Amino acid sequence: MTSNPHYGPETTGTEVAQRFSAEIKGSTVLITGISPNSLGETLALTIANHSPAHLILASRTGSKLQEVERKLKPSSETRITLLPLDLASQVSIRDAVERLERLITHIDVLINNAGVVSSTRQETAEGLELTFGTNHIGHFLLTSLLVPKLLASNSPRVVNVSSLGYKLSPFRFHDYNFLGKDVPPEELPPKGLPRSFTPSGEKGREYVTFCAYGQSKTANVLHVVGLRRRFGMRAYAVHPGTIWTDLPRSLSERDYKIIEGSPVWKNHDQGIATTLAAAFDPMLKDAREGVFLSDCQFEDVLPYAKDSELAERLWKLSESLVGGQSKL
Repeated sequence: MTSNPHYGPETTGTEVAQRFSAEIKGSTVLITGISPNSLGETLALTIANHSPAHLILASRTGSKLQEVERKLKPSSETRITLLPLDLASQVSIRDAVERLERLITHIDVLINNAGVVSSTRQETAEGLELTFGTNHIGHFLLTSLLVPKLLASNSPRVVNVSSLGYKLSPFRFHDYNFLGKDVPPEELPPKGLPRSFTPSGEKGREYVTFCAYGQSKTANVLHVVGLRRRFGMRAYAVHPGTIWTDLPRSLSERDYKIIEGSPVWKNHDQGIATTLAAAFDPMLKDAREGVFLSDCQFEDVLPYAKDSELAERLWKLSESLVGGQSKL
């Protein structure tokens, strides 16, 4: 269970951070996906108010990192590191971790917050479908390379910012790159979804924005299951809620209108509350069950997002896509 059963949809990150200020104080925290007017920025600003020892802010664009840094008001005890990081490039990820090797001894909390979604099929530097390659494989490689730093902490945590969007698709082992390969029924989107959310045809060959996004969010949850099984560390996936950010900037007008119709919206402060609860709630140190939180509370997920065999299968696939376990 969580510390506060009364936390819910309207709970703010400011409130959560204040409640767990003692856990934030003196910690080393790395956050991906830092840019102005984003959840990453709001996370950074909020955590910085509670005297972490070291706040590491990662983003693809240096100017965006600098803009966020100018807004920070950390205590004199807090060290700030800006980390150039392109999660769509495995070379960039390895370079970033190599730089960190010289700067830190440990990481207490890794918040894998960055994400992309696109209405057109694009690819990472390594030729992976961009949404999968960034949202899952990029964070998988980063986390794997940082495992020694995490295990050097007395109480490490990994928080993957997933989404209830995971319900849009299981992981597509037979065609995770959307290359037109046959997909078995168990890897197709659940029945009953709107046509605009599902690939056409019985074999599901068409690239569809929300199917690709859903697959990547399912992968975020299965990654958490894998981290727990391998390393015994506290790892959680979270749904931040529906929030206006720049995430949909690569969506077509049609796709944008689909998400625009969401009935419930959170502001940025509310949107970081569940992430902060997963990262710092001391009650979660002893949690043995839930892997997914929404509105600051545990929520069960569909079987395909928590199945240990599927998590193991995805882990091995992910290793093969980043060059094998020996290189992690």
